[in-house]
Amino acid sequence: MKISAIFNKIISWLGLFFFVLAAYMIYRQLSKYSLDELKDAILSIPLHHLFYALIASFIGYVALSTYDYLALKYIKVKLAAWKWILTGFVGFSVSNNAGHAIVSGGAVRYRFYSRWGITPGDIVKMVTFSGFTYLVACFFLILVGYILTPEHAFGGNESTQVSTFVTMILSLIGLFIYLWASIYYKKDLVIKGIDFKMPKFPLALKQIFIGSLDILMASLVLYSVLISFVEIDFFTFMGAFIIAQVLGVYSQVPGGLGVFELVFSNILPGQDNQAILFGALIAYRIIYYLLPLVLSGIVLVIYEFLRDKKEIIAS
Repeated sequence: MKISAIFNKIISWLGLFFFVLAAYMIYRQLSKYSLDELKDAILSIPLHHLFYALIASFIGYVALSTYDYLALKYIKVKLAAWKWILTGFVGFSVSNNAGHAIVSGGAVRYRFYSRWGITPGDIVKMVTFSGFTYLVACFFLILVGYILTPEHAFGGNESTQVSTFVTMILSLIGLFIYLWASIYYKKDLVIKGIDFKMPKFPLALKQIFIGSLDILMASLVLYSVLISFVEIDFFTFMGAFIIAQVLGVYSQVPGGLGVFELVFSNILPGQDNQAILFGALIAYRIIYYLLPLVLSGIVLVIYEFLRDKKEIIAS
């Protein structure tokens, strides 16, 4: 077997490795709670609010899968809808839990897309493009979050306020440069033999919309389970969530563990509110992280079984 074939096989199997890693990370996040605590956290939330959270989570993962659709448009490859939906759903359910989205999500995508005739170079382009989809959406939402988030959300010290302001300015500059380049920058950027082109302006706008929808739906999951117990203005909540979500991704901590607690403990001070936040965050992590991972695991097992069965029949 050639070295390149061995390498490709290793990369393909990394997708399954990161799925197992994601399952382990979500287990670590939830194992600190007893079964009674997990049960109480879910049962204390009104059923219709749980339903709203599930709907928001579903729409959020549809938006996440659409990252792959936009990436396929970027490399100008047509693929059956079920293929990019399957790959996007499994890829993001893994990377959301395992962290290091480019590596973990990229390994999952390589496992699927290489089977459907997409070259390794194009897969790298897709993963890079999806990374920028999230990045430019973060730029946009940080601007929104900065406007919406109350000053006390990140503490009252001056250094925190300055760093938040600097982050907002950098996001504004980054968003402007990206949109400007999508209109005026026509040269290819070659990195290790792979040609990257700037997406055209309409596609760049779609990146911002889809990425923003993804984060918005994730925020609605937590808001749906939290609003049952505490009155908090949605725009205040939304601004804090955006900043917390972005900081969680940048920290590379799986699921942003600890970041939400830090931000919302400032917004909802007091022991009673902390107990409420505790239960809401458990429900949020189960609905937005655990359930999609379990479902993607079932889908992945079924897909691999049917694929192996088809290969056996064909042979």
